[in-house]
Amino acid sequence: MDIDAFVATHQYSWARLGDLTQRARKLKSVSPDELNELVGLYQRTSSHLAHARLEYGADDAIVGRLTYLVAGAHGILYGRRETNARRSVTRFLALTFPAAVWRIRWFIVIAGLLTIVPWTVMQVWIGISPEAFDLTGDPAITESYIENDFEAYYSSQPAQNFAGQVFLNNVRVGILAFAAGALLCVFTAFILVYNGANVGVAGGLFTHVGEWERFWGLILPHGLLEISAVIVSGAAGLRIGWTVIAPGDQTRWKALSAQGRDVGNVVIGLVIAFAVAGLIEGFVTGRPWPTSIRVGIGVVAFLAFWGWTIVYGRRADQLLLAEAADASVTRRPGSVPSARS
Repeated sequence: MDIDAFVATHQYSWARLGDLTQRARKLKSVSPDELNELVGLYQRTSSHLAHARLEYGADDAIVGRLTYLVAGAHGILYGRRETNARRSVTRFLALTFPAAVWRIRWFIVIAGLLTIVPWTVMQVWIGISPEAFDLTGDPAITESYIENDFEAYYSSQPAQNFAGQVFLNNVRVGILAFAAGALLCVFTAFILVYNGANVGVAGGLFTHVGEWERFWGLILPHGLLEISAVIVSGAAGLRIGWTVIAPGDQTRWKALSAQGRDVGNVVIGLVIAFAVAGLIEGFVTGRPWPTSIRVGIGVVAFLAFWGWTIVYGRRADQLLLAEAADASVTRRPGSVPSARS
């Protein structure tokens, strides 16, 4: 096919592609049918461009025209995809995740108690009881742990490697606490109690020898956010376990499917919290900075997390419920949306 026949055969589709691209660029949107046509014309014209480069490479006019058309359509199509992806991420962070956390707030209270109560009991018991202190292990190992090992752990690797290792470990713990909830809450409760008791043992050792300020200075910068995220992961697991125990009017499978989607959003969002906690543990906790600065960073992260998930989470849940109600009215045959004051 010579170049004139090539142009004559395809010039209508090229013109149509140009028109649709201009329309989409001007109006910022196209109908679903027009979008499908745009995609088809874009793919077809891309193949025409490849053919033109191969057969008529010396004709800069035709190759240039097709390159311009394909580039314009590409910008519309893939720019739309990127915009939609950004909107999805923004919506998840601004609404979906905080609302999902808000909905399990009472399970968060239970998970918090399962963590904090054994922590407090162990720290107070070991802190004031010589017998309990002696039971924690060999005196030489305990002394080395208090004097050096506990603090040295936070600077035992390059910061970026340590932060990555901590992040992966915390994500594993969070996912385990969530997934174990299906075992009727028992194993999730055990994980929360075990984690809390372990931190309490460490705190008790430092408290017993009068080094409690050093303990809090090392645990609070990252621990406020990290432990919060583990508690919320456990709460999501407890919610799943309770759904198995008491599915309500639905079958267990349907109830689990519905709750799994909702609390699954909690676990996905917590990856961000675990990442931030890992960065703080790797780059802040072990630094020779004043304790007030290191702890202050942890407090800011802690307040930001709970403000995002609980304080704002209530508002996010209300917004999602309002959206669902509006969508229900819109879909109802013959309905007329009422005006809002």
